[in-house]
Amino acid sequence: MISAIVAVVGALALAGFVGWLLNRRAGHIRATDPGPAGEVDTSDLGLSAGGPTVVHFSAPWCSPCTQVRRVVHQVCGDLGDVAHVEIDMDANPAAARRLSVLSLPTTFIFDAGGRQRYRAAGVPKADDLRSALAPLLA
Repeated sequence: MISAIVAVVGALALAGFVGWLLNRRAGHIRATDPGPAGEVDTSDLGLSAGGPTVVHFSAPWCSPCTQVRRVVHQVCGDLGDVAHVEIDMDANPAAARRLSVLSLPTTFIFDAGGRQRYRAAGVPKADDLRSALAPLLA
């Protein structure tokens, strides 16, 4: 009986550790290689030509997407010259495929030239989002 309890506790600890490993990068904004403009067709995303654009993919059934919406709206409101586009992945799966969106929420930052500069899976922190956008506004 004791060995069964030890096995269950060990399995739970291992599962918790694996979950922590998988989620430790959630919301982390990472730089992407901007590459040449036009490498990925972004014509239907509604990007701003006058400044950076934050694009995030969401769906009605995605509860963390509500948090992303709140954070992005706050940061874009604070910075002023940043556009915000929310794309429903269920309504526009082609755009999600082109940008290799595999999980929700996924957030992208595009520069004024339409090049992807940053990407985050999960809920980004407001300070991280501001830090990523600041050089694009200069």
